[in-house]
Amino acid sequence: MAATGPSLGSLYPFIASQAVTGEYAHSFLQPRFTDVHAWREEMRAKILGLLNYNPPVCPHDAETVERVDCGEFIREKIYFNTTPHIRVPAFVLVPKNLKGRAPAIVALHDHGGFYLWGKEKIVAVEPQHEKLKTWRDGYGGRSIADDLARDGYVVIVIDMFYWGERRMLLDGDAADWRERPLTLTSERIQEFNARSGQNEQLVGRTILCAGFTWPGVIIYDDMRTVDYLVTRPEVDPDRIGAVGLSVGGLRTCYLTALDERIKAGVVVGWMASFRRQLEHHMPHSVGFTKIIPGLYKEMDYPDMAALAAPRALLAINGSQDKLFELTGVKECFAKLEQVYAKAGAPGKFKGSLYDAPHEFNLEMQREAWAWLKRYV
Repeated sequence: MAATGPSLGSLYPFIASQAVTGEYAHSFLQPRFTDVHAWREEMRAKILGLLNYNPPVCPHDAETVERVDCGEFIREKIYFNTTPHIRVPAFVLVPKNLKGRAPAIVALHDHGGFYLWGKEKIVAVEPQHEKLKTWRDGYGGRSIADDLARDGYVVIVIDMFYWGERRMLLDGDAADWRERPLTLTSERIQEFNARSGQNEQLVGRTILCAGFTWPGVIIYDDMRTVDYLVTRPEVDPDRIGAVGLSVGGLRTCYLTALDERIKAGVVVGWMASFRRQLEHHMPHSVGFTKIIPGLYKEMDYPDMAALAAPRALLAINGSQDKLFELTGVKECFAKLEQVYAKAGAPGKFKGSLYDAPHEFNLEMQREAWAWLKRYV
C-alpha cells in the first residue's frame, strides 16, 4: 500500500516533538546578536568544533600529471594533499592569454546517486563515457566548469570523498569498475551506483564511530582546495567564488559560510529548512554527508548559510524539486533576506525560485553567471 502519512509513520510525532520551535537560539535574528562579524566568528568556531575533524596542516605537494589544450583554456590534471592522509585529484582550467591575475571559481560536483565519476560531471573530458554526456541534461547539456573557464575564470574541480577517483572499491571488484572504460555498460554503472548508494549509510556510520563527521571531510577538503587555489600565480586571491548543484550546492553553502575568501556563492538545489524536511522529505535529501551532529538544536540550515553575510549569496531552487519541502525553501529565502538586512547588506542575498525540478538549467545558469560576474 502506498504511504499516506509521514515517512516515519507512528514514530514521527515523537521525533517531530523534539525539533526546535520558534527561532533558533543561535540565529543572527535573535535580538542579542547585533554585530554580524562577531556572531560569525562565534558560530564558525562552534561549527568547526562540531565537525570533530581537524587534521594537521600539511604541504600541498601539488603534482601536475596532464595538460590538455581545450581551445580557449588549458585543462590541468593535478593531485594535491589536503591532509597528510588524503591526496585529492582535481582539474584546474586556466584561460589562455590572461592579462594579470584572474578571478577564480571553486566548482563543486553533484551527488545524484552517481558515484563512478565526480569532477567529470561538470568538466568535459574527451573521450567521455556516454553516461556522462546524458548526465549533463541536468545542467542544460552544459559542462559548467568549461563554460566558466571560457568566461575568463580559473576553475578548480575536485573529486568529493566517495566519488570519482575517491570512490569505494572492494577487494575482488572487476576491472571495469576499477578502470571505468568507455565500454562500461549502463547495467554495470547502475550496479556500481546501487552498491555505493546502499553502502553510503555504512560509510557514514563508520565515520561517526571513528569519531569524526562526513561534513568535516567535505568542508576541510574544500577549504584546503581554496588554500591551494590561492597559491596559483594565475589567481587573484581577492576574487574567488563558488558554485554547485545538489550536494555541490550544499558544499558551496558550507564553503561560502565558513571561508571568508569566497566573495560570492551560488547554491543551486540545496536550500532547505531541516525541521520542514522531517515529515516527508528526508529519504532522499538529508544523508550522512549533510548532518553535523548537535548543530540543529542551535541553528537551522539557513542560519548556517547566513554566516556568508555580508558577502554575496545566491540560492536557486526549483519549485518542482521533490527533494525539498517548498514552504521551508520559501522560509529559508525570507530568513536570509532578514539576516542580510540586519547585517547591513540588503541585496547581497537573493533567493530565486524557478518552475523547474532538481536541476541547474540554462536560465538558472544565466542568473548564476551574472551574479558571479557582479561580485567576484
